[in-house]
Amino acid sequence: MNIVDLLDPVSVEAELKSVSKDDVLLEMTEVLLRSEKGLNKDEVLEVLREREHLGSTGIGEGVAIPHGKLKEIDGLVLSFGRSPQGIDFDSMDGKPAHLFFLLLAPEDSISVHLKALARISKLLRDEEVRKQLLSAATNDEIYQIIRNREDA
Repeated sequence: MNIVDLLDPVSVEAELKSVSKDDVLLEMTEVLLRSEKGLNKDEVLEVLREREHLGSTGIGEGVAIPHGKLKEIDGLVLSFGRSPQGIDFDSMDGKPAHLFFLLLAPEDSISVHLKALARISKLLRDEEVRKQLLSAATNDEIYQIIRNREDA
């Protein structure tokens, strides 16, 4: 499973405007809806908020992976956003999050969902990848960094 197989280039945003955790969940959902127009924004937000109530998906090192499961989707869907200013996301290390992957999975897909989360975590554990994503100038450049890393 490659991240670029799940990530539509139109679902990449280099300049998130959000200043709070809830705002970024909304904005990341809107970024996802650029390619997944059939999804219900309110249902997506409800699932993401419920998951965040269980514990923050801010994994540290400036990274957060908000995720959840929906009944009405057939496969994994993904969006990516970058917040140059950083957002307090209640991350494990207490630092602001700058890089966000939003992942939604079908309700009954436990192993595929976990594999995708592991794949995203592995990609963003690489300090060089994080630096490249933070310094990229455009949405397309971000997408190409992810693609190139997946092809490596």
